[in-house]
Amino acid sequence: MSAAAENIAHAMSRLALYWRAAGWRAAGAQGLTPTQAEILSQLAAGPLRSGDLARGLGVSAPTLTDAVSTLAAKGLVERRPDPQDRRAARVALTPQGAGAEARLPDMPEAIAPVLDGLSEPDRAGLLRGLTLVIRGLQEAGAIPVQRMCLTCRHFRPHAHDDAARPHHCAFVDAAFGDAALRLACADHGEAAEEERALALARFAAVA
Repeated sequence: MSAAAENIAHAMSRLALYWRAAGWRAAGAQGLTPTQAEILSQLAAGPLRSGDLARGLGVSAPTLTDAVSTLAAKGLVERRPDPQDRRAARVALTPQGAGAEARLPDMPEAIAPVLDGLSEPDRAGLLRGLTLVIRGLQEAGAIPVQRMCLTCRHFRPHAHDDAARPHHCAFVDAAFGDAALRLACADHGEAAEEERALALARFAAVA
């Protein structure tokens, strides 16, 4: 590992420690564990099958079952029939659960002003780098694949000559830059493996 990579890894470790501690405090204030709080956050976009929820969180099926059962006992989630498969069920927020999720912070309080204080190029570069790191970890099987631009069939990296907005989203038919890259998009459409590989290669090839 290069010295630069070691420094980046150390910085990420320090940020992870801070974020994890802040997450424990925020979840604890709502009487939740971090896993339970993350389940509520995942369900905010709509009901999910247990398997999809477990994969999105990167937890085992038994761990998810225990957490969902606890949340159900608290009246925060409920299991509903899956309209696409009568043998399956989806986990959904109850009104009480939606209220609890709304009270959970999106990020530690001190982070937002720091990120807002970065210049636009610094924010764009940081998001671009994090996108490549996350996609690399996904390819290595270390973390689950999520609804990000680099795995979306609508994403066209470096489709335009405009340096400020080189990428294109076919879903909304609009150009955008690195600062608008999505890591969790509600309009995500899963791309085929070959499409994902081509998008990653084109995205990474142009700095």
